[in-house]
Amino acid sequence: MIVVEPSSARFEVGDQAVSTDEHLLERISIVENRLTKLTERLERSLDLLLRQAQNSYFDRSLVKTLIGLLTEDGVIESARLEQLWNDRCQKDSLDQRESSHRDKLRLKILATPPKRDSKAFAELVGEGFHAFEEKQTDIGIDKLQRAAEMTDSNSALNLFIAEHFFRNGKTRIARTYLTKVHAATPDDVRVSLLLGLTCADDGDVDTAKRLLSNAIEKGGSCFAGHYGLGWLHLVENKRRKALSHFKRALEVSPSPEAHFAIASLYYEMERYELASRHLKQAIQMDSKYQQAYSLLALVYQRIGKEELAKEALSHCASSARHKKSTGPRKEVVSQDPSKSGSAKPLTNGLITGADRRLASALREDALRAFLQTATNAR
Repeated sequence: MIVVEPSSARFEVGDQAVSTDEHLLERISIVENRLTKLTERLERSLDLLLRQAQNSYFDRSLVKTLIGLLTEDGVIESARLEQLWNDRCQKDSLDQRESSHRDKLRLKILATPPKRDSKAFAELVGEGFHAFEEKQTDIGIDKLQRAAEMTDSNSALNLFIAEHFFRNGKTRIARTYLTKVHAATPDDVRVSLLLGLTCADDGDVDTAKRLLSNAIEKGGSCFAGHYGLGWLHLVENKRRKALSHFKRALEVSPSPEAHFAIASLYYEMERYELASRHLKQAIQMDSKYQQAYSLLALVYQRIGKEELAKEALSHCASSARHKKSTGPRKEVVSQDPSKSGSAKPLTNGLITGADRRLASALREDALRAFLQTATNAR
């Protein structure tokens, strides 16, 4: 408390001096009164929170009881329900992170507007990101592309557009924007990785090898980089180098897709025992990996184990029914790729023409790779 008194009071003595005791007591009483009211409000708030927590507990107990009853009657599968719930929670969390990332990115894009029509640029960017929030992706990307045409120096905007098309497998359009970003930031290893993969998908082998090698040397190993280089060596029929990179990709990211990639190469090299070993490991990691069962059946057919081939085909068909896939799956998996147009599944396109699951894993890993390094560089 700061007590203020007139300057004349310093010269007054005796009974003439003005006492401040009553004034201080009055202020202390006001403070005590306010603290009492604040304490009462906090108590009411705590009581309300406790009631809500108790209600939530009762609701959760009721839901668990209903789930248990429905599970006993065979109406629902508790394991599947829990998996769906976890997937939903992860999706909501991912949507929140993406929304927060887009907000930061929008501010970064608007921080470097073009010299001309900056107002129109800001409107297009704002409308584009708003459309993304409303799940109107086509409208949003169209507006952002129009904004990008107004400036060539906004790397953040060009990279966002490039990532969108890369994620959706439209590598040629992605390459156009990635080329602009790479010209502005040639030392960005993440951009080099993405651009290298798009060049590989377009058949520009030399440029792709240079970019991917540069990304790995400067940024470190990653599944997408080593798999891309392995694929490029496979296109050139350098199978030993390809196998070396595929194995390195497996070391960096042990996954069913990595095992399947190595198994596919061993199958082409007619090393069927090694191919079956990696396919079994892929299936062990994901028991519903249809392509792995399909290739395993072909491997068993090649080494004369018809019963095991039929068993693998049966698992593949069961997995197809679980995923509600369309089409006569048995005809597809029983067909030898050496007698069809897809004799070399790994050399039939890196992102857009390869196995869908492998291509999806490759895109997701590439988009995640070197994120921290790229953030620090910028």
